Amino acid sequence: MIQWLLRLLFVISGSIASWFVGREELKFPIVQMVVAVILVTLILSTIAFWPELKGWFKRIRKGR
Repeated sequence: MIQWLLRLLFVISGSIASWFVGREELKFPIVQMVVAVILVTLILSTIAFWPELKGWFKRIRKGR
């Protein structure tokens, strides 16, 4: 199960990294790993702060 999630993460990060660096370049795996770390950070911070984010979105909707 974790292997599937990691594989999906690397597929997504490889796709994003290929927008900026060609796949045949030597620095592609490094850029792919940096993008993967950024994605993991975004996912974990979203999970960690979900109650606060949910309250913030509710306050925004009430303001409209």
